[in-house]
Amino acid sequence: MLTIWHNPRCRKSRETLALIEAAGVEFLCRKYLEDAPDTDEIASILVRLGLDDPRGLMRRGERIYKDLDLKSESSPDKLVKAMADYPILIERPVVFTGAKAIIGRPPEAVKALF
Repeated sequence: MLTIWHNPRCRKSRETLALIEAAGVEFLCRKYLEDAPDTDEIASILVRLGLDDPRGLMRRGERIYKDLDLKSESSPDKLVKAMADYPILIERPVVFTGAKAIIGRPPEAVKALF
């Protein structure tokens, strides 16, 4: 089953969700700003995405990224913890199943999971 970490206020996230619904695929929709993933879940997604640097999953334009001076942070564990503590830092949407995950930018990228 697919899972989408979804932010209903994000146009790309809404478009991705619409693609999944239109495909008729069974899925779980997790509003990750309300139900934030923990550090283990984020670390697992990074592996599924094939990312060595957590910044590949981060929204570096968010104010909290600047406020926490995460640009200067060198510890991957601290970057993952920042995403768990401040889920607004997580790029959206993230769609995953099994051992694979894709960031829905562009939304059509997630079709590789159906």
